Amino acid sequence: MDEASVNADKHAANHAAGHRERLRMRFAKTGAEGLHDYEMLELILFRAIPRRDVKPLAKNLIKLFGGFAEVLSAPVERLVETQGVSQAVAQELKIVHAASIKLTQERVLNRPVISSWTELLAYCRAVMADEKIELFRILFLDKKNILIGDEVQGRGTVDHTPVYPREVVKRALELGASAIILVHNHPSGDPTPSRADIEMTRQIQDAAQALTIRVHDHLIIGADQHVSFKNLGLL
Repeated sequence: MDEASVNADKHAANHAAGHRERLRMRFAKTGAEGLHDYEMLELILFRAIPRRDVKPLAKNLIKLFGGFAEVLSAPVERLVETQGVSQAVAQELKIVHAASIKLTQERVLNRPVISSWTELLAYCRAVMADEKIELFRILFLDKKNILIGDEVQGRGTVDHTPVYPREVVKRALELGASAIILVHNHPSGDPTPSRADIEMTRQIQDAAQALTIRVHDHLIIGADQHVSFKNLGLL
């Protein structure tokens, strides 16, 4: 390698190092609010890619997946299809995603649901809004409406999840729950309840009521919004 090439490589490395330090300083000063989404993604990529300029990769990932949150929630198999994303890089992204979900979960578990309803919705959106198949989860509450459990009861297809009312009630009894909140997502993005959703909810409500277990609500999580059966007058 000639001297000009060596100097060019050194300049590029110095520029990259300077950019990283400047970006970290901006984050320390302003937090996430002072950064573009691709810059926040750069900060995460710095850990997995220690020396390369990651700005083009960060911008490309945002473009491909549609946003910062969508990049973090994307399946590993899709992430590694992107040029420049190794298994190690994908794992780093998934670690951050898992940490964000854990944070929102800690804000709602063992707390009264009524006083933490906003956080509860944020948690449900974090864990379900970007799923490509339907998930049916149950939030279990004690007699003081404190959230004591959160479990995925069923995994389905893009538009259906098999749910068995007896199993729902059985699990509530095992946990000593006095009430439950049903939650599932619509991968289509439209949270409008289907006829099957309404009928399934009625069956669970009937089975739970026989054992004095209340169904407080059924939430359907869409891409950008949610619906509440209680608010719709369906419960």
